[in-house]
Amino acid sequence: MVNKNELIEEVSEKAGFTKNDTHKFLNAYIDAVTKHLRKGKEVGLVGFGTFKVAKRKARVGRNPQTGKELKIPAKKVPTFRPGKALKEAVN
Repeated sequence: MVNKNELIEEVSEKAGFTKNDTHKFLNAYIDAVTKHLRKGKEVGLVGFGTFKVAKRKARVGRNPQTGKELKIPAKKVPTFRPGKALKEAVN
């Protein structure tokens, strides 16, 4: 797995930016995507993919240690759907 620092290093080398500027950009990008997802909006990057929020229904689960049933509340979860170009690049 590539961590954030390794990603910053690689992007800064390819783009010709300083690591500090790349770090600021990446944090700003993550903040912007998070802000829009909180508002329920989708964030799409053509060719790369789409970030959106999905709703999970409430359900009944089990504690694996005790086997006791427990209620798992409904919640929103972020999802990512890769774009065609990304899928083709990976395959």
